[in-house]
Amino acid sequence: MASARTTGTTVRPAGARPHDPLPATAWPERARDWAEIQERMLVPLYEAVYDRLEVGPATSVLGLGCRSGLALLLAAERGAQVAGLEPQDELRALARGRRLKVGAGVRPAPGVPRSAHSLVTVFEQLPGAAEPGRVVAEAARLTLRGGHVVLAAWGPPERCESAAVLDVARRMAGRTTARDPFGLSTPGALEDLLAPAGLRPAGSGRVGCPFAYPDLDSAVRGLLSTGLYDAAAEFSGLSLVAKELEEALHPYLRPDGSVRMENVFRYLIAEQPR
Repeated sequence: MASARTTGTTVRPAGARPHDPLPATAWPERARDWAEIQERMLVPLYEAVYDRLEVGPATSVLGLGCRSGLALLLAAERGAQVAGLEPQDELRALARGRRLKVGAGVRPAPGVPRSAHSLVTVFEQLPGAAEPGRVVAEAARLTLRGGHVVLAAWGPPERCESAAVLDVARRMAGRTTARDPFGLSTPGALEDLLAPAGLRPAGSGRVGCPFAYPDLDSAVRGLLSTGLYDAAAEFSGLSLVAKELEEALHPYLRPDGSVRMENVFRYLIAEQPR
């Protein structure tokens, strides 16, 4: 799951060595790693939601924080009309390269009106969001009356083998504002976001999403592409974070050199009242 790129003042303990933010040249490579390695890990989640809501030709889907657009492509294959919003330039460019209508930030893509969507999905944006409530409110605003909003988050950490690997981000971020990717995994956390946005719950589910990589290098690159390690990379340095991440992945290394971690994600379906 991913977070938007952020900048800010870093608070470092005495004696800590400051590091520059990730160079601009790193972002295109990071976006490609997401599209080529990491994005497919959430396909079971996308498909479970689309099956549950019977997404098809009568559905207009908006992906809020759609990244490079794989979820939208899968909806389009079912006949749905699709569009997306993605604030990160490099990811948005990749999505547009897939012939998807994707706008920047909260601005619709050209030719895509607001409030024209029967389904708005928030698959990757919430775990790294500074203000999840604002994200959900925006999703509600873009949904037709009687339509649905789908929110997704990590399942309980004890059900996710990637939890120990994600902890590298927290440990290496010092006292910066690295956010807990499991912050919305506690019972009722997603549901608490609905009422302030004027939404009501309409179902939920859990889906197994294994994180499987052909080798250790791909696993490190894929996980770094999520954005969850950005605060740690700025505080401790990208090379050191990558080294710690590689060590944390060793328990999940298989004899053939591949890496696999079993994970559970949760989705919540909300309805926009008529």
